[in-house]
Amino acid sequence: MSRALLLAISVSVLSVAGCKKAPPPEQPPAEQAVPAPAAATSGLSAEDKAAIYASIDNIDRLPGDMDEDNWRKPSEVLTFLEVKPGQKVVDYLSAGGYYTELLSRIVGPTGQVIAYNNPEYLKFSGEKPKQRYGNDRLPNVVQLTSPPEEAPFEPNSLDGALFVMSYHDLYWKAKDGSWPNTDPAQALAKLVPALKPGATVVVLDHVAVAGADPAVSVDALHRMDPAIIKRDIEAAGLKFDSESKAFAHAEDDHTKPVFDPAVRHKTDQVLYRFKKPS
Repeated sequence: MSRALLLAISVSVLSVAGCKKAPPPEQPPAEQAVPAPAAATSGLSAEDKAAIYASIDNIDRLPGDMDEDNWRKPSEVLTFLEVKPGQKVVDYLSAGGYYTELLSRIVGPTGQVIAYNNPEYLKFSGEKPKQRYGNDRLPNVVQLTSPPEEAPFEPNSLDGALFVMSYHDLYWKAKDGSWPNTDPAQALAKLVPALKPGATVVVLDHVAVAGADPAVSVDALHRMDPAIIKRDIEAAGLKFDSESKAFAHAEDDHTKPVFDPAVRHKTDQVLYRFKKPS
């Protein structure tokens, strides 16, 4: 593709997403320079990819977000999600909304993002949601707060769902009572009917030792066995589509809490993609 054509595509996407920075260079920024696996790009056009890069490079992002890009690797996650302009997606247990904002700028004014939290996640997020969404800063974002088992997602309305370090919390049985007992099966029973046929669900989470009981590993380490994630989501009616190794860290032995300085932001992480059958 010629440089002139790529720049023309980027300018078109930027005008839709409301970005104020010049189009991205022909090569993505350094954080995005490592190509995603081939499977991760199979559903995206050049225009779709340009929208993702423009969102990450937007100068109007909330202060501090770009400082986290190096370890969050948003280009890999969002490319794997195959999110596109005009879509409606949910950032599931979105907390402070780092990914919600990126999704908002990608889907643009014709799309919508649901920043979904339960009351505990919203409380944990402090002032960040107010800073991010206040004064209609991201007008295509809708905040939704509800227990997972009661989440009122509209049937057949979503093109995608993103779980970033949040699926394991559906298994959390906090000894100190700071987290309500949640039921992953019931949570998925609310989400899956809201997905359109062909919709994409991506889960990124910390890896526990194979066979670990999530009732133990989640409370102690905030990790879970990826096999349980795959089992749950397939049982809910979705089809496993692909796995990315973008967050693999072979040096992590899966035994340390994720907040341990030795592994923080360097844990071995699983990145799975599922599709709702058409």
